[in-house]
Amino acid sequence: MMHKRLSMSQRGVERILGKLVTDEDFAEVFFANPAKEIVRIGVELTAEESDALCRISRVALHEFSSKIDDRICKLHLD
Repeated sequence: MMHKRLSMSQRGVERILGKLVTDEDFAEVFFANPAKEIVRIGVELTAEESDALCRISRVALHEFSSKIDDRICKLHLD
């Protein structure tokens, strides 16, 4: 049962990270209130994962997204 929980949790992290890189509107809403947005989209995360995602900086995300092909990365943060 624990393996299934970790698997579901990992998919939630991947879903949020993917949306952050590919969905500019989501990223704007997320950075306004990360904890609220995590709850709103209904992903199952551990407290540690949620905390880590809430600590992602715009700068780090921008640096990462700048290295991804524009055909899949739609993020253009200032």
